[in-house]
Amino acid sequence: MIIFTDIDLDGLGCGLIAKLAFADKANIFYCSYRNLNQRVEAVIKNPENNNVEIYITDLAVNEQVEKKLEERFQKGKPVQMIDHHVTALHFNQYKWGSVIPEYETGKKSCATSLFYDYLIEHKMMERNKALEEFIELVRQYDTWEWAENNNLTAKRLNDLFYIMSRELFEEEMLKRLSENKDSFTLTDTEHMLLDIEEQKIHRYIHSKSRQLVQTFIDDYCVGIVHAEQYLSELGNELNNLYPHLDMIVLLNMGGKKMGFRTIHDEINVAEYAKKYGGGGHPKASGSEMTREAFEKFVINVFEMIPLKPDADRNEFNVKDSQVGTSYQNPLGESSYIIPCGDGYFSIVHNKKKLEQSFSVFADAERYLKRNYSSWLRSDHEYLYHVSKALRISQDELRGNYQEIIRNHHVDITL
Repeated sequence: MIIFTDIDLDGLGCGLIAKLAFADKANIFYCSYRNLNQRVEAVIKNPENNNVEIYITDLAVNEQVEKKLEERFQKGKPVQMIDHHVTALHFNQYKWGSVIPEYETGKKSCATSLFYDYLIEHKMMERNKALEEFIELVRQYDTWEWAENNNLTAKRLNDLFYIMSRELFEEEMLKRLSENKDSFTLTDTEHMLLDIEEQKIHRYIHSKSRQLVQTFIDDYCVGIVHAEQYLSELGNELNNLYPHLDMIVLLNMGGKKMGFRTIHDEINVAEYAKKYGGGGHPKASGSEMTREAFEKFVINVFEMIPLKPDADRNEFNVKDSQVGTSYQNPLGESSYIIPCGDGYFSIVHNKKKLEQSFSVFADAERYLKRNYSSWLRSDHEYLYHVSKALRISQDELRGNYQEIIRNHHVDITL
């Protein structure tokens, strides 16, 4: 048999199961969207593969190859596609297609769990308790359920996959799952390596958070950053750090790939990725970097100044303050969100009061950040600005901050 599967942990899980089930008879091709179609076409064109069982897991071929697979199936040649991405649901129209984003219980699926279920159902392999524990970790990580359940072991398994080479990881997991079928655990040495890796991830995310640029593309307010590793962790952290953005776009220039991540239920990045020939999950997807995408996400934003995250240790210039909150943007323009006294909030940007008013502070801040790329100013910078504008010492300002700001709104903001 031949199996075409993805290059991530979920794809590796499918390859691992195939080797456990079929041993040396399993030929695994780890693919990306860029080379999947070419590889599948090459195999089905070869007459020597007429009776070879072909499995495609965790990936979807294009329309041209899709038709050729249907022709192959109609001629009685074996083919089976197993996936869980909503962008591949149309494959369910074929007898050889099985795309199940979630189980009847409502639990989200992954390709590894679906492939295992398929082989068990068709009596192609025996149950393995340790393997099932491994599969559940893969499923929780791939669906991001681990974050909801705080299942750090699932995240650590994925981190280990990227620390080790795919070949070494696969070899180690095959040995462990074959020798111990009662339970699956990570070793003490692996945990030590993962502790070091977590520190590297934290430093990487901190560095990349200072490189993000913001712009509107295709009616979405997006944050763009160049990154080649830790994409899931980075995308999730940047989304939480900048929740006013519709999505985070992760650009891998060396691999000519793009990743799309969001935390918003109303945004479907899987559908958005299809615009560039990709697909995936509603909140996590990817595609190849097309020439059109390169122009939009690289060339057109090249001169932009990166965002700064909100100051996080302020005592005076805090959000939803009764005396107003100060922001700044990459152009050096100042903005203020000021409570109006009637339950509404107004924005003063660059010494001009905007016509819009907002019923809650969060809406005003979202508008300000999306339209002016602003961030919460630090106490140090803001207090220096106010003391200079009002010609009073910072000590005096700190001692009677609320009253001074309330009495000098106009002097500070306009």
